[in-house]
Amino acid sequence: MDFALSEEQEAIFDMARAFGAEHIAPNARAWENEGTIPKALWPKVAELGLGGVYVSEDYGGSGLSRLDATLVFEALAMSCPAVGSFLSIHNMCGGMIDKFGSDETKEKWLPDLCTMEKVFSYCLTEPGSGSDAAALRTRADKTDSGYRLNGTKAFISGGGYSDAYVVMVRTGDDGPKGISTVVVEDGTKGLSFGAEEDKMGWRAQPTAQVQFDDCDIPADNLIGEEGRGFVYAMAGLDGGRLNIAASALGGAQAALDATLAYMGERKAFGRSIDQFQALQFRLADMEVKLQSARTFLRQAAWKLDNKSPDASKFCAMAKLYVTDRAFEVANDCLQLHGGYGYLADYGIEKIVRDLRVHQILEGTNEIMRLIVSRQMLEARG
Repeated sequence: MDFALSEEQEAIFDMARAFGAEHIAPNARAWENEGTIPKALWPKVAELGLGGVYVSEDYGGSGLSRLDATLVFEALAMSCPAVGSFLSIHNMCGGMIDKFGSDETKEKWLPDLCTMEKVFSYCLTEPGSGSDAAALRTRADKTDSGYRLNGTKAFISGGGYSDAYVVMVRTGDDGPKGISTVVVEDGTKGLSFGAEEDKMGWRAQPTAQVQFDDCDIPADNLIGEEGRGFVYAMAGLDGGRLNIAASALGGAQAALDATLAYMGERKAFGRSIDQFQALQFRLADMEVKLQSARTFLRQAAWKLDNKSPDASKFCAMAKLYVTDRAFEVANDCLQLHGGYGYLADYGIEKIVRDLRVHQILEGTNEIMRLIVSRQMLEARG
């Protein structure tokens, strides 16, 4: 069993990390204060091939594997988890369209997605259906020319900011088999947005409700087949969970790196605090957590790339394990900084706030436990 990354994968990680260090990290606090990410960033991201990491080269994408993608989002999150995670959501939309869309659908949406001339958001969650995603109520009724949407999506990263929205809608009866997937472009009549949410973390990402009031879209905005949207959404979430885990890992690693440097400089009782055995033990514990999380994450990504029958279970386990360990490490790093960790200047408190939501989105960690336990019980027979 070979755990080593290839030279190409090492290069992917180094490229993304260097880009983040130059273009994201110096601006992360300012973007958080402004509550938005300048759209001028995205063409630079696209030039590196990161606008369509899963999209085939035929449509302008990079055709990377799920494992490759985890390297990208781990590296970017070392500069800012909020920015890297926003890009992962855009790429989740691209992966869904590339995997499930017709040739005509791919040609319509993917070139602009890959160049990031159009930024995409993913719309599944509703005010009354978060963890119970199959209970969504946003409807898309057929018209002579396409579909008419009515309903509301909640907690949407990029709500009011993005150029297009991949939306899960109800075209049939209650339950998962009545759900389809459509694309709604910004500027469509009947599309509107709620006020920007005031959040604990991920403050650089504009987040708002997305509302549809007799919102008409053409028939060819349907992705794939009617009634298959829930399957598409869940498949997209397998990769999305890996990326959210990777982003948490990158943020926690940045916190640990900063803490190692700080402990060599901070003195107490006549010596640097990295000389106290009790604190050395805490460093070791954090390193074990991150290395075990990284190995587990890459195993899950490998399973998804290889279409292993238990890939969804491992994606859920990785999301659960990595995001929990990453938050613990970031929180411990804040503690080791003492009072300085609570100050914005040191950057640790931002990482703690950003990583907290990783335990909630793409399915809460309680839902991850439910997925894992159900698959265990099914396998028991």
